[in-house]
Amino acid sequence: MRRYLVRVDANHKAISAALTAAGCTVQSLASVGGGCPDLLVGAHGRTVLLEVKKVDSKGRLSAGAARSLKGEREWASRWRGGTVHFVSTPEEAIAAAMRGFSATPDPEAKVG
Repeated sequence: MRRYLVRVDANHKAISAALTAAGCTVQSLASVGGGCPDLLVGAHGRTVLLEVKKVDSKGRLSAGAARSLKGEREWASRWRGGTVHFVSTPEEAIAAAMRGFSATPDPEAKVG
């Protein structure tokens, strides 16, 4: 089996730590690839998917991050679960997670 180092955005660790400190369980999915979101976050009996993006001081993505964003958006558009939230700071991640945890599931949602 081939092993390789998974590259994650520089803010991945800080976001994971902030979510954990806020009482969430956090599982990194960064090694899954294929556009799958970076973090699986759980709290209050709910689960939220977060895609971590590093932006510069002007809010712009790097060229590499912009290229990967296309595949991540495609993955999110095919996902039949909850919304994938794109975040770049610990504060954005906590806010997105809390919105996701408070959302009411749609009883008419398509399954399968």
